[in-house]
Amino acid sequence: MMTTRTATAPRAPLASTVLDLLDRSRASLLSACHADSVAERYVEAHLAALRAAAALLAARSRPSRRSQLRSVWEVLPQVAPELTEWAVFFAASAKRRAALERGSAAAVARESDDLLRQSEIFFELVQGALGLPMSRPLPEFISVTGRQ
Repeated sequence: MMTTRTATAPRAPLASTVLDLLDRSRASLLSACHADSVAERYVEAHLAALRAAAALLAARSRPSRRSQLRSVWEVLPQVAPELTEWAVFFAASAKRRAALERGSAAAVARESDDLLRQSEIFFELVQGALGLPMSRPLPEFISVTGRQ
């Protein structure tokens, strides 16, 4: 008598591009933790989320014949609907990041710290979506008085 297996099929190995993007995302999270300025912390935290999302898209999406360029945050909900709210959140924070990079906005420590925490959570969600074990938590971020 044959029995059917109900276990899920093993996942295919992830492409080196996906793993590289995740490594770069983690490096950006660490850079954000050690940033010298509030603006740098915000930018690095956002880049970490962007790279994590790009890793998920690289793992799950198929090349398209569309010639229209779209942001990662526009494509993510189609590839990973469970992350739609995150895509909306990070799309909004992308505008703030661009303003900080141009120097046309002032950074607020609380916003930067919050974005860093959200980016770390998002990174962990992406790892889980890719079937990867969780990485070690980031070092405890301690705000230093006088940081700008």
